[in-house]
Amino acid sequence: MKLVSACLAGIDCAYDGKARSCEKVIELVKKGEALPVCPEQLGGLPTPRIPAEIQKGKVINQAGQDVSANYHKGAEEALKIAKMANCREAILKSNSPSCGKGIIYDGTFNHVKVQGNGVFTAMLLKEGLQVKTEKEI
Repeated sequence: MKLVSACLAGIDCAYDGKARSCEKVIELVKKGEALPVCPEQLGGLPTPRIPAEIQKGKVINQAGQDVSANYHKGAEEALKIAKMANCREAILKSNSPSCGKGIIYDGTFNHVKVQGNGVFTAMLLKEGLQVKTEKEI
């Protein structure tokens, strides 16, 4: 079983209230091979929500609010789901402050990308799960 970002599975849960549909991910869910989760929603954030980026180790939204606690809580809840479903692999949304792998936005809200991982991705990697983005499948 794979864990996938819910937005990639066609669920309208991205920060702007839209999906980031990826046909390959949708097919995995339809076949019962993948389980969609949205760590940001699981952390109590609304949809739509103010965009957020990682700045100096904290998740700060565009209004200047520290939403790190929501991101960490959501990642922990999504990790519980991954463990219950015995997931060993995840396909997550690139560049996201939750799900980005290898490259994320730099925290300036100027569309500048830097090396790094989202909060949920970092947690999954620490737990030994394999993480890919939709760009790698």
